[in-house]
Amino acid sequence: QVQLLESGGGLVQAGGSLRLSCAASGRTFSRYAVGWFRQAPGNERTMVASINYSDNSTFYEDSVKGRFTISRDNAKKTVYLQMNSLKPDDTAKYYCAANDGWYKAPWEYDYWGHGTQVTVSS
Repeated sequence: QVQLLESGGGLVQAGGSLRLSCAASGRTFSRYAVGWFRQAPGNERTMVASINYSDNSTFYEDSVKGRFTISRDNAKKTVYLQMNSLKPDDTAKYYCAANDGWYKAPWEYDYWGHGTQVTVSS
């Protein structure tokens, strides 16, 4: 069982930066892949970035490549999403999710946080 808690969201101007954190409980967190997803009103929840547990391989959705960086600190049981050069289109609620397999689709993930709102003003 893994419980996740996101933090770090907020209001930022276009071009600014935020760092989201996903703090986990559970002894086997190091064995879980973690994904960051986002969902804007009226839109589907989609993956932004993910990180594997075995070799820290990463995946990024095309629109965030070069701007967002996902990383993990297993000792702190925390996964981070550094978001730079933010755009108004990045406005959404951001969720982290964990699973013992490395997947892209949200329905493959077993454990979810409650989300943190990111709002980028133009």
